[in-house]
Amino acid sequence: MSNATEVKLPDHDLTGKVALVTGATSGLGRRFALILAKAGAKVAITGRRVERLSTLKQEIEAMGGTAAAIALDVTDTDSIAACLAATEAELGPLDILVNNAGMNVQALPADVTPEGFDTMFDTNVRGAFFMAQAAGRSMIARGQGGRIINIASIGAHTVLPGLTIYCMTKAAIGMMTRSLGKEWARHHINVNAICPGFIETELNSDWFKTEGGQKQIKSWPRRRLGLEEDLDGTLLLLSSAAGRFITGSLFTVDDGQSI
Repeated sequence: MSNATEVKLPDHDLTGKVALVTGATSGLGRRFALILAKAGAKVAITGRRVERLSTLKQEIEAMGGTAAAIALDVTDTDSIAACLAATEAELGPLDILVNNAGMNVQALPADVTPEGFDTMFDTNVRGAFFMAQAAGRSMIARGQGGRIINIASIGAHTVLPGLTIYCMTKAAIGMMTRSLGKEWARHHINVNAICPGFIETELNSDWFKTEGGQKQIKSWPRRRLGLEEDLDGTLLLLSSAAGRFITGSLFTVDDGQSI
């Protein structure tokens, strides 16, 4: 046990760490990359829209950080392998993976097509698993442990009307998180998930300006959307030494929207 003279604030410093963020071209992924860089990590920013990655790289470097912009399609295992190799060649061995890439095809259950179903599972589940597998293999081989943070959703445990397939994919991410957390605990790899509620991003801002979107907001306990920065604290906790005793856990960060 510690005594009063040894009490210290939690350490969120990531100086010397190497992080990789998938889906960093916009929204939450972009924010995650900025926060990790601000905390001192060297960050591989990845995604398919390479021109956006170049802009984000410049922004990170302008605030004194280090970033590598690397093309990645998580539905292609060859692309995953090439991305990880490029990350480690340019920045060093991987310490932190933020498994953020995902997508949604909104449709009522009766209208879901096999193509739409496969597209969502290929990106949200298959892509996330093989990205975690690649990162996990690297971390195990290095023998220094690591952090894997999967980005799920309140849809992992809450029915979201019109988003059946999306919710199914995020529920899969929840179980993947718990399973990998147990499987890799002996390798000192902490695997956790963040389950955000509705956060305002460029992908949903138009909807929430409509009458239907405003009605949805009014149905929540605090009648407001989340902001990207509302996930900063959870991300830093799970990425840093402060979260060393946490693995296999799902963190709901939703302002009470799923209550």
